[in-house]
Amino acid sequence: MPEQRILLTNARVIDPAGETDEMLDVLIEGPTIAGVGPGLAAPGAETFDCDGLVLAPGLVDLHTHLREPGREDKETVESGTRAAAAGGFSAVSPMANTDPVADNAAVIHEVRALAAAAGLCDVFPVGAITRGLGGEEMAEIGEMVEAGVRVFSDDGRCVPSARVLRNALYYARAFPDVIVAEHCEDPSLAEGGQMHEGFHSYSLGLAGQPREAEEVIVARDLALARLTGGRLHLCHLSSAGSVDMVRRAKAEGLRVTAEVTPHHLVFADEDLVTYDTNLKVHPPLRSVEDREALWEGLADGTIDAVATDHAPHAVEEKEAEFDQSPPGTIGLETALAAVLTHGVATGRIGLSRVIEAMSAAPAGILDASEHGGPVEAGRVANLVVFDPAAEWVVEAPFVSKSRNSAFLGHTLTGRVVHTLYRGEPIVANGKAQR
Repeated sequence: MPEQRILLTNARVIDPAGETDEMLDVLIEGPTIAGVGPGLAAPGAETFDCDGLVLAPGLVDLHTHLREPGREDKETVESGTRAAAAGGFSAVSPMANTDPVADNAAVIHEVRALAAAAGLCDVFPVGAITRGLGGEEMAEIGEMVEAGVRVFSDDGRCVPSARVLRNALYYARAFPDVIVAEHCEDPSLAEGGQMHEGFHSYSLGLAGQPREAEEVIVARDLALARLTGGRLHLCHLSSAGSVDMVRRAKAEGLRVTAEVTPHHLVFADEDLVTYDTNLKVHPPLRSVEDREALWEGLADGTIDAVATDHAPHAVEEKEAEFDQSPPGTIGLETALAAVLTHGVATGRIGLSRVIEAMSAAPAGILDASEHGGPVEAGRVANLVVFDPAAEWVVEAPFVSKSRNSAFLGHTLTGRVVHTLYRGEPIVANGKAQR
């Protein structure tokens, strides 16, 4: 059977890795890009006119919860990667807090097999730092590295012991591409907190969590990165103080990277006046001042990447009382549009920097060499094409099995039109192809 040929014409190709921003055609043959340039001719190829659309390397999510194994009622690898493709992602990294925990090679292989069977995007499982996420004994990191794991995290929990985290950072140095990713939250300060501590928590009568719960752990972890020389990644930053510490650490030369979520960039604690449980997230939404510091950090590169922290929950869980509802929002299908709407359209950040933060930078952190660009001949065709001007209202049903979106009812600008994974249109003209 001859290879499928696809020609994408008249696209604005924005490729930070290749330093490209111009009108070009892209020819795809089988899984690879065969040519990039103006006025390409490809008789017999399936042609998509991309006039008015942006073509970029496929998006890469550093921080996803696919729930499988263990909570397939919330999400599966298949449904989660289908949602990822709908949002323009060609690669995702599911966190280790599954049941059983991904603290050994057997669970890693299971997740990879499920992803391969779905065939909708690449999946790079994150391994646990400690056994059972218990925070006491290191997991089988070497075994999981041999299984292809490059990022280790107890996300959902901070590693409570500085000694254990120090040992993990030291051990990770034996593997040049391995990163330890931390959920920075001091449990003694965070315990019982339902939202950010401040004026709004007092007025709403909800228990607050101070930003210092994050900042004291960021400070500790940066000190340990300095001590060990290990590679440290800081998950879902939420506070201005954290951004400032990372900025200074990078200036010092520490091997540290950081991420921020779309919901922390868009919402603030004042938005909880409606007691909307979809806005209950972990870490909590903080002040407007914190939010603006996150945008500044993302724009100047202090924060490397945008990550969704896609956290699906069952309907009955999110419809509970605010203090009983679990934290988390889904985000794969809305991430790009949220950042375009509240970042690019407002002048907080440039479009090329957004694509870098959602594609090239996370691909580099993951060492995912087939993702993030450049868009050039010979490269695997993992691409997204989106309409930067399309307005749409976020509403259920979602492609995800869950519907707990912080953006429900919001009008966003920017929508995915095509997602190509290894040259195959998983989404074409805004619709799933299989």
